[in-house]
Amino acid sequence: MQGDESLQILVGSEGDSLPLMEMGTCRVEAFHQWDCVLVADIQTQKIQKQVQRQQQFLEKLESKGFHFKMIKDQKKVFFGIRADSGIFDLYRTLLMKPEDPGPRTKLNNMNSIPATTRIRIVSFVVNNKMKPGDTFEDLVKDGVFETMFPLHEGEKDLKKKWARWRNMFRKQPIDDIRNYFGEKVALYFAWLGWYTYMLVPAAVVGLIIFLSGFALFDSSQISKEICQADDIFMCPLGDNSRRYQRLSELCTFAKLTHLFDNDGTVLFAIFMALWATVFLEIWKRQRARVVLHWDLYGWDEEEEEMALELINCPDYKLRTHHHSYLSSTIILILSLFMICFMIGMAHVLVVYRVLAAALFSSLLEQQVTTVVVVTGAVVHYVIIVIMTKVNKCVALKLCNFEDPRTFSERESKFTVKFFILQFFAHFSSLMYIAFILGRINGHPGKSTRLAGLWKLEECHLSGCMMDLFIQMAIIMGLKQTLSNCVEYLRPLLAHKWRLMRACKHGHESKDPELEEWQRNYRMNPVNIFSLFDEFMEMMIQYGFTTIFVAAFPLAPLLALFSNLVEIRLDAIKMVRLQRRLVPRKAKDIGTWLQVLETIGVLAVIANGMVIAFTSEFIPRVVYKYRYGPCGQSRNFTEDCLKGYVNHSLSVFYTKDFQDHSRMEGQENVTVCRYRDYRNDRGYNFSEQFWFILAIRLAFVILFEHVALCIKLIAAWFVPDVPQSVKNKVLEEKYRILSEKMCFSSRSTDV
Repeated sequence: MQGDESLQILVGSEGDSLPLMEMGTCRVEAFHQWDCVLVADIQTQKIQKQVQRQQQFLEKLESKGFHFKMIKDQKKVFFGIRADSGIFDLYRTLLMKPEDPGPRTKLNNMNSIPATTRIRIVSFVVNNKMKPGDTFEDLVKDGVFETMFPLHEGEKDLKKKWARWRNMFRKQPIDDIRNYFGEKVALYFAWLGWYTYMLVPAAVVGLIIFLSGFALFDSSQISKEICQADDIFMCPLGDNSRRYQRLSELCTFAKLTHLFDNDGTVLFAIFMALWATVFLEIWKRQRARVVLHWDLYGWDEEEEEMALELINCPDYKLRTHHHSYLSSTIILILSLFMICFMIGMAHVLVVYRVLAAALFSSLLEQQVTTVVVVTGAVVHYVIIVIMTKVNKCVALKLCNFEDPRTFSERESKFTVKFFILQFFAHFSSLMYIAFILGRINGHPGKSTRLAGLWKLEECHLSGCMMDLFIQMAIIMGLKQTLSNCVEYLRPLLAHKWRLMRACKHGHESKDPELEEWQRNYRMNPVNIFSLFDEFMEMMIQYGFTTIFVAAFPLAPLLALFSNLVEIRLDAIKMVRLQRRLVPRKAKDIGTWLQVLETIGVLAVIANGMVIAFTSEFIPRVVYKYRYGPCGQSRNFTEDCLKGYVNHSLSVFYTKDFQDHSRMEGQENVTVCRYRDYRNDRGYNFSEQFWFILAIRLAFVILFEHVALCIKLIAAWFVPDVPQSVKNKVLEEKYRILSEKMCFSSRSTDV
């Protein structure tokens, strides 16, 4: 049967040399010509039903224009798959634009088809529906097949130039990444590289703001007053605390707080709002240049998916857009339920901190607040790790219930749902500390209690910014260090373990083709979430870097160090430790761009509220220009904040404590102080409280409007698409129209 290509299968019993048995006539292909490999357990060959289902699946693929080869080793059965050139000719014909020239002779040239295109098409056809109950996913669930993967081939250059720790500060070979992993992965690394590059100025400015506090470490008027306040006693915070603490004992914490709660904080928050906008706008320009270079500027994802569907099934019927108000309502209700659950998890953290404060107060009376904050941050990190897995399952269920029309639409909807849940999981406790902690506690002698038993925790005596700073530092530090270590060590150890098991239970094959398939099989498996998880990790980091950066100016610096490691870590994983990702075509980072823009807006709002309600910036400014000596007398020549500490602390008469007699040194203390603005009699809010509250609200409105205006001006000032890109697209359109005009003129003359 000349001209026909059929199948050669290597068969034999375990341990025997495997002779060739022909099924039809075919030529044996070199291993580099196989587009992907299917794997099944050797035990499936002993079950007739499993063998039949395998054969039916392979025959169905063969009818679509695929060729196969099966090789057994002692444990597994490998099926090499190669698609006929006609499939790729059809693909390029379907995507040919009306303005393209006539039939191109190069369609029959197999060598002109990129490997990423071959793998993408083959993977789509294999994973798509053959008939109900016989999708590849169904067959994997039933144990007919174990997995499918494209082969790592020609990755040596990437290993040398990219996937090595020594290349940490070298430019990434984005074009090579695109040619090997496809556009979607290449765009991820292009975005990550640009994000890391842009973190440099943010990290430098944040470090300067932080270090500027050291310049005023001993000269700050507020710190001086606190350090010298030996005659001011602070009211006890916890129920078990029986000691009036001198304000001067907080000298060190007051100086540390001034490192990140100073006048430069406001400027840095505005700078980061501008930075986030410039970063995104210039990234859009970078993306436009890259996409034009890849000849994908006019590429349409929806058209691509329709072409793949038609290749898989010529009788494919178009699924039109649909919308159901009922399903949308159900999804909205379930999403709100999950968000409330995330907020409830933040309340669990509140309960923990209250109980921990009661437990530790008898053991660590002096450092109880610090211990509670630190352990609370660790507990929150553990909750984040657990809820990430829960959130992914919930987002998948909601997405499947919505039944999106295409894979890209499914990915977009899943991204939005998962990110919203992750956002509340990561930032709910920070919101509690920034805007609720210490504000609903009542006052000494009449405290708000949890279940009527335990007193709600309060901010650190040096202020709530200290709590927020510690929480941010611990959570971000753990995520950047512990998570990166786990992200690298887990696949590394898993790969080593798979290699050890293979050496222990089997023999190395002398067949180079089988050896190559085995090498790829022993790498760590990947899934559709592999790249998605990397993007999500970076989005959460971007949130930490921008949303509460006013409380933690070192966030950009931590993110910069982490990303330098992250780029090489991801490269090493993808090239050396994991099976090859199925390449996907893309011309942007998709829904993630909208996520970044949303985070930018939230950052403006959150930082404005942190400065207004969490830091001492507004009370200091109000005192400076209204209640302080400079506000009372323009001729005052000393520091305008002189007397601020005494002004910002309210007075409580110790005799009003129900158990005053049990306090240590109570005979010498008649009044204690606490952070609030309340009257000496009745302990109701004072006139200063309401005036400062009005200024806080006015500042939030002013800050957000100014910052958002700056963002809008920056977005307008920096065009999304460079003029050079627009001109090249314009010139290409002109060239095509000119050629059509010339062709039409010649046809008319004839």
